[in-house]
Amino acid sequence: MHNGKKMATLAVHAGRHVAREHNAINPSITTSSSFAQEELGGEGGEYFYSRCGNPTRNAYEAALCDLEGGVYATATASGMAAVSLVLEMLPKDANVMAMKGCYGGTSRIFERLRKRTSGLSVTYADLTDLSEVSTLMQRVPFDLLWIETPTNPLLTLVDIPKVASLAASHNILTCLDNTFATAWNQRPLSLGVDIVMLSTSKYIGGHSDLIGGALVTCNDKIAAELDATKTIVGAIASPFDCYLALRGLKTLDLRMERQCSNALKVAEALFGHKKILEVHYPGLPTHPQHDLCKRQMKSGGAVVTIRLNTDMAGTKRFISSRSLFILAESLGGVESMVNHSASMSHGSLTREDCAAMGIHDSTLRLSVGAEDPTDLVADLERALESI
Repeated sequence: MHNGKKMATLAVHAGRHVAREHNAINPSITTSSSFAQEELGGEGGEYFYSRCGNPTRNAYEAALCDLEGGVYATATASGMAAVSLVLEMLPKDANVMAMKGCYGGTSRIFERLRKRTSGLSVTYADLTDLSEVSTLMQRVPFDLLWIETPTNPLLTLVDIPKVASLAASHNILTCLDNTFATAWNQRPLSLGVDIVMLSTSKYIGGHSDLIGGALVTCNDKIAAELDATKTIVGAIASPFDCYLALRGLKTLDLRMERQCSNALKVAEALFGHKKILEVHYPGLPTHPQHDLCKRQMKSGGAVVTIRLNTDMAGTKRFISSRSLFILAESLGGVESMVNHSASMSHGSLTREDCAAMGIHDSTLRLSVGAEDPTDLVADLERALESI
């Protein structure tokens, strides 16, 4: 549906070309697991079993395709189910290059599960260092390059076209976790990436009321393989979660516009504060990758990560003193959230591993919501008075 339409229009109308019953504006929630066949041995209808295809899920997947500029999307039961589905496409004893400092859940499935069950070998690399990436690709026959940009939680950016081009020159499959940015901020498929992965629990749903994931590709061969694999594995999203995500997607442009604008204001207010050691936000002109952010993204995103100038006790006082920022594991909802990275999103890593990644006891990830930015800044400033 893209046809040059702007993101705000795409978000509202994406997937509308999918047939709907009774001329309804929105697709119904089709909970049926099975669909009646007209006759034995006949061609049958479009649907026969919901693991293979479901009207509600297909409408949502069509919308994701429109949004990301793909030819195929599959909606999964969670973001981690989407990660798993990509790994199911790899051969036994596959080699993966992954972004150093990638999401803790992604590294857990690499290290705790796939190394044991499929002999997966993972090399963590600084994907901002193109020389290092090129050298590694010449030495190791990688099957997959796993990209995360911006990273969780330090918001490091990767030059997508350059690393995707390097991978393509070595026939390496690329998958990019676009959860933090969404297609509103960047469209990786148009920059050379093979597969986009999303945790749709975050900005796509936008209301902290669903668990879901998705994979989108613009490659027909990969699409066919993904579709066959998801049918075999059964890594599918429920009709109700698809309905919620599709409804949330319609306001993606409105929410992201407000939340990213709020995040910039929060970052500007906190930068240089005597009680804050670090402010990570690529939308700030002082950020070392600000130029890349301007080339590759529409904004700096809706997450700001800070490092307080205090110890664990002071961090606990800060968290106890805020009122608007909800202490929670996730992000991307309309309500602002704070996450203690070392014990929450990256809690499975050792203290030493976290420190090596730049995550400390006083590192906090702020998922900036859609509230009034003046209230958000005031809430943080009150909390800073406690340390």
